[in-house]
Amino acid sequence: MVKKLLIATRNSGKIREFSRMLSQLSTDLVFDVVGLDDLRIDIEVDETGSTFEENAILKAQQYADASGEVTLADDSGLVVDALNGGPGVLSARYGGDGLNDEERVNLLLENMRDVPGWQRTARFVAVIALVGSGVPGGLVTSEGVIEGAITHEPIGQDGFGYDPVFWIPRCTKTTAQMLAAEKDAISHRGIALRRMTSTFQVLFSR
Repeated sequence: MVKKLLIATRNSGKIREFSRMLSQLSTDLVFDVVGLDDLRIDIEVDETGSTFEENAILKAQQYADASGEVTLADDSGLVVDALNGGPGVLSARYGGDGLNDEERVNLLLENMRDVPGWQRTARFVAVIALVGSGVPGGLVTSEGVIEGAITHEPIGQDGFGYDPVFWIPRCTKTTAQMLAAEKDAISHRGIALRRMTSTFQVLFSR
């Protein structure tokens, strides 16, 4: 029976992104990627941690307990220097739970309306936690960071979340303008995931 890897999210964009990046780690890995809805897991884990790492671990441990599967959880977000590190761990809930991605982006731009270009530095941060049977030590974490800046308006149609306003100077485009393979190669989640390659080889090699 092929082993399952649970991606602890209901965000279809994030599941697609992880599935794509996982398929590129190694040709020797065999597993099925599933999301919370695929396994009909209806619990919601409260992200009460004060750091990305604490929240990633909380989600990985609780969803692994609920599913019985090896579980990968990430906590990621946008850290903006002009906003004293905000939205940070509150990125997905910036402005309250009722806002969608576009509304959160608009709120961010409004809150930075008077910030000049050279002060709009920011970074995407992702921490990934892997929990489950066979995981070395029961828990492995890794972090990925990519530096950039916040644009003055959305640019690009792809990606999700804050991608349309996250500008990467060395690429001269936002992450919403990138092809999937281009984004995977430099993204915060991609960096964190590749740092876990040896752990995935232990768990899922043919």
